Amino acid sequence: MAPNADHAMKKPKLEGIAHKLARSNILALHPYRCARDDYSSGVLLDANENALGPAAKLDVAQIKLELERYPCPYQVPLKTLYAEYRGVSSPNKIFVGVGSDEAIDLLFRIFCKPGQDNVITTPPTYGMYKVCAAVNDVEVVTVPLTSEFDLRIPEMLAAVTEHTKLMFICSPGNPTAKAIPLEDVIKVANSDYKGLIIVDEAYIDFSSKGSAAQLLDDYPNIVVLQTLSKAFGLAGIRLGFALGNEDVIQLMNNVKAPYNVNSMTSEVARNAINNIESLNEKVNELLVQRDIVMSKLEQLDYVVKVHPSDSNFVLFQVKEKAFELYKTMADRGVVTRFRGNEMHCNECIRVTIGSEEENSTFLELMTKIWEELK
Repeated sequence: MAPNADHAMKKPKLEGIAHKLARSNILALHPYRCARDDYSSGVLLDANENALGPAAKLDVAQIKLELERYPCPYQVPLKTLYAEYRGVSSPNKIFVGVGSDEAIDLLFRIFCKPGQDNVITTPPTYGMYKVCAAVNDVEVVTVPLTSEFDLRIPEMLAAVTEHTKLMFICSPGNPTAKAIPLEDVIKVANSDYKGLIIVDEAYIDFSSKGSAAQLLDDYPNIVVLQTLSKAFGLAGIRLGFALGNEDVIQLMNNVKAPYNVNSMTSEVARNAINNIESLNEKVNELLVQRDIVMSKLEQLDYVVKVHPSDSNFVLFQVKEKAFELYKTMADRGVVTRFRGNEMHCNECIRVTIGSEEENSTFLELMTKIWEELK
């Protein structure tokens, strides 16, 4: 299977009017590389989507939308429904945006002064924090996780300065798949750090560790990011949430574009939240498949380590040639994600848990290719 043709197109050189006028930090930017930059067809186990499909049950013929009218700018019905589902005390504590990425960018724009402030991240972690920081000309201070993907809280707090405005904790982590205990989040929240703690919970519905959303009423310095792109199986509608103190959410509403969430996205989202039984069924099926895949990976003699998972994907390490293994699999129709260039992830591949058939196809092809590469 050929790589994505769109990505293969030759990029224009930055030597015209844009190059002359753009900010230097934008010209130096390394854009976020998403899964679809590389491959867009085949057995796609690379983007941590819900391969079993959306939780929403929609009959398009029954949808009555006034598409000639602008949508509600604050999405009050959707926020109210989501607040009830997540146990958030008020819809005023919820921001709705275009995926979690809009919320991440807004937090940078609202709280960080370009060229002066900094944020703390804990690699290996989600790549958009670094990209948003670069776009907004904000320094990133990295405090790596331990080799077992735990927070190093004393080191994180020691890295804080008067200019540290945001601290990102990805839980469950990407690419680590490991959830951070709420006790660790509370330790940071109770510390002398004066900025916001951003707990990114894109994969929280696959974890048994509990959401930091339950901490919001006691800790106004915590903001929780969530999305419908993963467990809800709605990556295509691009809808995410920020849950936090009302003053933080109000500023996010003040800065966002007026009609950032369209009517069709809102309709599908509300339908999905009203079909939690469907969500739970698909999550439970994926968790069963996750255990099966992890067990089979552990039985392979060329797999060195299978990291614990609190998510819908698994990070595992092979003896050698991880990139060649990933690339050959992708070219033959099964797409995973090579993560061997990230901290503590030497020779690692990340695989999304798919359907039973997709998982079997992945395991069979990987072993076949490993034998060829030996």
